[in-house]
Amino acid sequence: EVQLVESGGGLVQPGGSLRLSCVASGFAFNYFAMNWVRQAPGKALEWVSGINSNGGRIEYADSVKGRFTISRDNAKNTLYLQLNGLKTEDTAMYYCARGAFYEANYRLDGPGTQVTVSS
Repeated sequence: EVQLVESGGGLVQPGGSLRLSCVASGFAFNYFAMNWVRQAPGKALEWVSGINSNGGRIEYADSVKGRFTISRDNAKNTLYLQLNGLKTEDTAMYYCARGAFYEANYRLDGPGTQVTVSS
């Protein structure tokens, strides 16, 4: 059974930082491209960033480029997202997901982690 467990979210002020983690189990993590996606209340799922299986290809949405950094540790079956320079518009539930980059929909196998940016 595929399981993805996201953590690391919280409440931060604008300009603050967070580091999200996603621990994977139930599949060969090191063979899959992984993504971070987010969903704000009342809005569609938004692709944020993706990394290929060996970390050799990384892509970001324009809205987070230069502020967020994706990485992975295949030995630990863990995906990370470093969020710096947070803005109020980054407030959303963040999920990790397997698959190709830039998709409009992903299978969400975890509970997500809430990021709230507010003063």
